[in-house]
Amino acid sequence: MLSDVLLTVLAPSNLIIIAAATFYGCFVGAVPGLTATMAVALLVPFTFFLDPIPAISAIVATTTTAIFAGDISGTLLRIPGTPASAAYVDDAHALSQAGKARTSLFVSLITAAIGGVIGVIILMLVAPQLARIAISFSSFETFWLACLGLTCAIFVGGGTVPKSFASLCIGLAIACVGIDVAVGHPRYTFGTFDLLDGISFIPAMIGIFAFSEVLRNVQILDKPAETIIHATEKVGAAMKAALAVVFKYPKTVGGSSVLGTLVGALPGAGADIAAWISYALTRRFSKDPEKFGKGSLEGVAAGGSANNAAIGGAWTPALVFGIPGDSVTAIAIGVLLLKGLTPGPRIFVDQPELTSALFGSFLVANIMMVPVGILAILASTFILKVPRAVMAPVILLFSMVGAFAIAGTVTAIWIVLALGLMGYYMEKVGIPLAPAILGIVLGKIIEDNFMVSMIKAQGDLSAFFDRQYSMVLGIITLGLWGLLVLRSIREISRSKPQTEG
Repeated sequence: MLSDVLLTVLAPSNLIIIAAATFYGCFVGAVPGLTATMAVALLVPFTFFLDPIPAISAIVATTTTAIFAGDISGTLLRIPGTPASAAYVDDAHALSQAGKARTSLFVSLITAAIGGVIGVIILMLVAPQLARIAISFSSFETFWLACLGLTCAIFVGGGTVPKSFASLCIGLAIACVGIDVAVGHPRYTFGTFDLLDGISFIPAMIGIFAFSEVLRNVQILDKPAETIIHATEKVGAAMKAALAVVFKYPKTVGGSSVLGTLVGALPGAGADIAAWISYALTRRFSKDPEKFGKGSLEGVAAGGSANNAAIGGAWTPALVFGIPGDSVTAIAIGVLLLKGLTPGPRIFVDQPELTSALFGSFLVANIMMVPVGILAILASTFILKVPRAVMAPVILLFSMVGAFAIAGTVTAIWIVLALGLMGYYMEKVGIPLAPAILGIVLGKIIEDNFMVSMIKAQGDLSAFFDRQYSMVLGIITLGLWGLLVLRSIREISRSKPQTEG
């Protein structure tokens, strides 16, 4: 049976499909505003003409490569391709500004491949056990997990605790736009129907990062004193430096991969929360925490490995219980159902060849991603040689097209412009951008699960600590908030003598 599966996965026709999907995922993921979810959604019509195993192979290969490719635009243009990339975009872009763009991207590529392989190995070994934990998560646990993600945003914000908290509150306020979950009343829509479903995080992310970056670039075009290193590293030197980073931080890469898989296995968590939590923990236990946010290759390695490991983890509840771990697996479940296959506990018994082929496709896709990723990195890093006067309008054009492609409305373009101005002034006064993005991404999740939990508990807040996993996550989250309060008090006390002096 195993030999038959290997023959199917490694068949020339299947390998060609994986290779084509890898190139496709790399292209879509590298374009600002186009996400892995959108890449998979666009792929669905083509899967109608494929057998189940090639169809799943194409989805897996596209997702794996698109998640990594999101780091390309983040590193070179400071426009994260995915919300997960926002966790370490400041580090990656700072390295690019210092002339180490290829090193940073090679670190992202290698750690993404390692994280993906570790994620699928864990998926193969402990899928049922992980899924058993994941399925026991209710709205209470999901609420605390999202809160934990927000807590990590404060830790890795890059500014002081009050400024990081202010950024987070701005993101949560933006997430409040749309229909109220509890009573169904529109909030802050100003009569605009396009805002009834809320502000999509992709146009928001493009505006806060991309348009604000364009404004900064335009501002310094007439300042020759402020220059950026345009030198492109030699491929051999960059690859050698990247491998040295991976060998220097094996615990970071391995630990982040395992953590990414575990978090990814929780329904609704996905790579976004996995990358933020992994980055925050790595910074907390790093020997050089002061480098994080300013060009830390260790931070890039932690986030990159957690990103792709979470992809494998997200397939755990999808395969075992038919519950999507993220938006991509939700699409994949739909494809399986169209093929007459029903994900669930019986799939391991009724279609063992499908699950084995899925694991094999994951491994092949992660391995194939390396040479394709190298080609993409070599081609993309020439962007650094383009003059800023030319690059600024091109970035703006891609930003507008990407936002409109996601939402399909002119309102998305206005969101980009408005939040771009906001992001520009936030950075001008020292308020970090990353916590705002996570607030937008997780705000809806937190509100939905809080309201559902309160309705279940009939207003009794103690119910948030009644369940075993909920109590553990709640205590950890509240403990971290306590640490943040103490850290904020220390920061204020240190600033007082300077102010008085």
